Amino acid sequence: MPKHFLMCRPEHFTVEYAINPWMDPEAGADREVAVRQWEGLKAAYETLGHQVSLIDPVEGLPDMVFAANGATVVGGRVYGARFAFPQRGPEGPAYLRWFEERGYQVKNPEHVNEGEGDFLTLDEFVLAGTGFRTDVRAHQEAQEFLGRPVISLSLVDPRFYHLDTALFSLDGRNVAYYPGAFSEGSQEVLKRLFPEAVLATAADAEVLGLNAVSDGEHIVINSEAGELQLELKRRGYEVIPVELAELRKAGGGPKCCTLEIRA
Repeated sequence: MPKHFLMCRPEHFTVEYAINPWMDPEAGADREVAVRQWEGLKAAYETLGHQVSLIDPVEGLPDMVFAANGATVVGGRVYGARFAFPQRGPEGPAYLRWFEERGYQVKNPEHVNEGEGDFLTLDEFVLAGTGFRTDVRAHQEAQEFLGRPVISLSLVDPRFYHLDTALFSLDGRNVAYYPGAFSEGSQEVLKRLFPEAVLATAADAEVLGLNAVSDGEHIVINSEAGELQLELKRRGYEVIPVELAELRKAGGGPKCCTLEIRA
């Protein structure tokens, strides 16, 4: 089934502060290249038949391109984001306002959470990351509002500060992930939940190969994640490589740029 995505054109994208290990303000980023790469990602979704809606970028919010962090949407309910760092704080209200204006049921969160950066919705439950950004209390808050069981996972490697940098859904029932991003206990939980999971190598995780988007048949993935692409093809998926190296300078990949609107 076609999916509905919300995206934000990186018109104001830059790397002018450092709030994760990927960001280097001295090196900066090329906005024109970032826009061109983002447009390639948007075109890939549309070619696959998915609907893409756009939120207007806000000047002074260079990371607003990372739409996945803006909210979590399940069954038409929108659990808003409350960012850990003040540099991104205004993004939460901007995304929530977009949904309010379109008649969605929304919740302004009490606890710090960074949307789909740390919430992954599967068919039967939601996986939720904590350790660097999202407050574990937000997991309970999301469960109460969304009406889905939420399973907490602890992240331990600062390079993988959001769940969506270390794990993605293959088809709503299975996942791919990098074990080294998680605590020992969380690794055990993942083994029990997903015995047939795809396990990524450190090399593929380090190019944000797990910051991917799947519709159950096609997987849009960073082009540099070579071994992971081969394993996904072996499992029967059609792989759509995209180049987002410029946005990766701020710690983002395909999923970071993509907020799924689940009606």
